Amino acid sequence: MHPGPNNALTDVAGLRVGHAQVPTALSGTTVVLTPPDGAVAGVDVRGAAPGTRETDLLEPHTTVQRVHAVVLSGGSAFGLAAVDGVMTRLAAAGVGFPVPGAVVPIVPAAVLFDLGRGGPADDPALRPTAATGSAAVDAASGGPVTQGAVGAGTGALVGGLKGGIGTASAVLDDGTTVAALAAVNAAGSAVDPATGELHATRLGLPGEFAQPRVGAAARAALQAIADSVRPRLGTATTLAVVATDATLDKAGCGRLATMGHDGLARALAPVHTAVDGDTVFGLATCSRPVLDVAGLMALHAAAADVVSRAVAHAVLAAETATTPAGTFRSYRDVATSG
Repeated sequence: MHPGPNNALTDVAGLRVGHAQVPTALSGTTVVLTPPDGAVAGVDVRGAAPGTRETDLLEPHTTVQRVHAVVLSGGSAFGLAAVDGVMTRLAAAGVGFPVPGAVVPIVPAAVLFDLGRGGPADDPALRPTAATGSAAVDAASGGPVTQGAVGAGTGALVGGLKGGIGTASAVLDDGTTVAALAAVNAAGSAVDPATGELHATRLGLPGEFAQPRVGAAARAALQAIADSVRPRLGTATTLAVVATDATLDKAGCGRLATMGHDGLARALAPVHTAVDGDTVFGLATCSRPVLDVAGLMALHAAAADVVSRAVAHAVLAAETATTPAGTFRSYRDVATSG
């Protein structure tokens, strides 16, 4: 097993990723665009405080079989407005579910909480809108994916440290690709308190992570930040998309999403809490054959790993941010401080 050429969600051929930030704010939106004919999708919501759109449509017994994009956004429930901009762009391009005289783009979405981190929580100018979603579509590409405090990860925090967007991929021995993108905004911590290292870096492929050496003073500082977190209901959430080029039905994509949650559980402690709305989407572009049982098990195992690795990349790529609401320190800054 090895990473794809970008070590990113875009290693699943046909997927594109775009980010957009809210001007002068610590918030934004990330969109995952599928091929024009869509991708099969499923979802697994494990957090107790989710903010979602169109997730019922992904149940195996429902009519529509393919989606045309997935949106991850900041802004809490207000951030669902970004989907309108994504749908408008897709409809203008003729992408969507055909209905008489038109198409309706199918765009499931989930949001995370970042209100108040870049300024007053009640300021509507500081959260994503339809224009943010449109800008994310315009920025989408199939190449390398920018990581850190971008898109939906712009205002993210994880265990009191700066969170963000991370991504990773794996190509299995049979040639199947599986990849993940995560927006890491967890009440729990990504840091192992015993070592000061990230939980997920141990799952990295050879040479993947340059984990900083964490001295005693830095370990104490990291622990102090984790201990200072005072979570409130509905003020966290980690979101992820895990995708493959294998052929899966909607139930299979739901299972892929479930395995993605295993990856979150390896990378964050605790996860799926009363204050988080943790949600994982599964996508299948179906450009490769149906897997046998052994291949399916390998896919599921790798799905969990790529989500964990994506979390680690998000935390390592995040940079310290200072706003009117305060300074949010990055893991690298604290881990290398002594």
